[in-house]
Amino acid sequence: MTKILNAKTPRLAINNLPQRTQRNTLKKGLFLLSALRGEAFSTASLHAILSTKQKLINPRAAAAKVLVQVLGQGRSLDKALPPALAEVEAGPRGLAQELCYGVLRWRLRLEALAERVLHKPIEDAAIHALLLVGLYQLLYLRVAAHAAVDQTVAACKDLGKPWAKGLINATLRNFLRNSAALLGELDLSDEALYAHPAWLLERLKHDWPGHWPAIVKANNERPPLWLRVNIRRTTPDAYLEQLAAAGIKAGASPHSPQAVLPEEPVGVDALPGFQQGLVSVQDAAAQQAALLLGPQPGERILDACAAPGGKTCHILELQPELGELVAVDNDERRSARIRENLTRLGLVAPGRMNSALQSQARLVTGDASRPQDWWDGKLFDRILLDAPCSGAGVIRRHPDIKHLRTPADIGIQSRLQQEMLTALWPLLRAGGMLLYVTCSILKRENEQPILHFLTTHPDARADEIRFAWHEQALAPVGDYILPGEQGMDGFYYARLRKA
Repeated sequence: MTKILNAKTPRLAINNLPQRTQRNTLKKGLFLLSALRGEAFSTASLHAILSTKQKLINPRAAAAKVLVQVLGQGRSLDKALPPALAEVEAGPRGLAQELCYGVLRWRLRLEALAERVLHKPIEDAAIHALLLVGLYQLLYLRVAAHAAVDQTVAACKDLGKPWAKGLINATLRNFLRNSAALLGELDLSDEALYAHPAWLLERLKHDWPGHWPAIVKANNERPPLWLRVNIRRTTPDAYLEQLAAAGIKAGASPHSPQAVLPEEPVGVDALPGFQQGLVSVQDAAAQQAALLLGPQPGERILDACAAPGGKTCHILELQPELGELVAVDNDERRSARIRENLTRLGLVAPGRMNSALQSQARLVTGDASRPQDWWDGKLFDRILLDAPCSGAGVIRRHPDIKHLRTPADIGIQSRLQQEMLTALWPLLRAGGMLLYVTCSILKRENEQPILHFLTTHPDARADEIRFAWHEQALAPVGDYILPGEQGMDGFYYARLRKA
């Protein structure tokens, strides 16, 4: 069952299985879905599926429904996809996932192609989305053309729109007959060529004139599955041996001591000791946070905007003699994921999250920009601010970012980042350190708010950060990891000291 989300897995009518088998099958599939996004598994997604009992449908129809929610209603892929998987049999569930991610990854190229192959626009949103699904299969998947066309046409019935069968069939076959000429026309538009919205391309070209082609290329690739070894329970070398014994080829990272990278993504249920807390899913770029924070014995640390808890757990793994770690997030449901991760990794006893005798971690539900609502008045030695951002550095994991973000969002996030920096700075003791982190590579969300903060706070100074593979840092303050560098996601880090 380790390949439950592989599109080539034999079809399995999950509703005919015993209830316990249904639960385990879906759980394994959702583990892999979370892993490919670089996140921890959440039981909420499992409950969303198990609570839904309905007729199973063609995975192409399910994908079209998800795309309508994302592109037409502004719903995130993370929220739209899990319930939709409940409508698909277990075997082709991986195909439904691939179609959603793939269409969103290449949507602007597919839209330009649809304009050229259609005689007039399709007004029905679901059928338009289904056409994109069909084109994606023909362009990017190793699916026989006749099967892709036939199954996409059949999906019209599951969408309740049998009238569209002829339209989808004719349009896809028209593309197959004229594909060479049609594809040649796409490269005339940067949006279609690079599959990025014009405003984002413009911003990337402005911020990264020498790097933007490599950035957009990395954004359009499937992400790797990075793991973080829990050094409280094993070592990277020992875990690599366990992977090899399980038939999983993997290697270590020269830049993240606890990072391990399987050559091919696998379901977390196939990872030795995952349930026993030997390893977590976390991109190697995100693993830099705890390393740069450098927690020391006895210190009191604040992890602001902490959910889903990957960085919280890494801090505790690195420093078993930590005094206290306060993990703050404004979403109580997301904070529950921190609790799940801490428990699985053996960093807290089940049900004893805030017991000083059982854990160094204390979870707080609160707004990082309003510490007066939750702070107990005790200063922190170090603060990790994983600031809200556009996510422009992790587009390969979340391709819906291309279509859900707007230029206005960047300004909003930048102001919020400055508010959080200003609000949290008084919580830091003299001589303490604040580490600012985002998963964005846009300068307005990173070096610009940091430089502004330094000019308005004379008691703040910036530590030098330069990643080992850079001859010099990519910013005047802090440093970037660009998408695809050393196989990592895009991140920004800046480290501030308080006089």
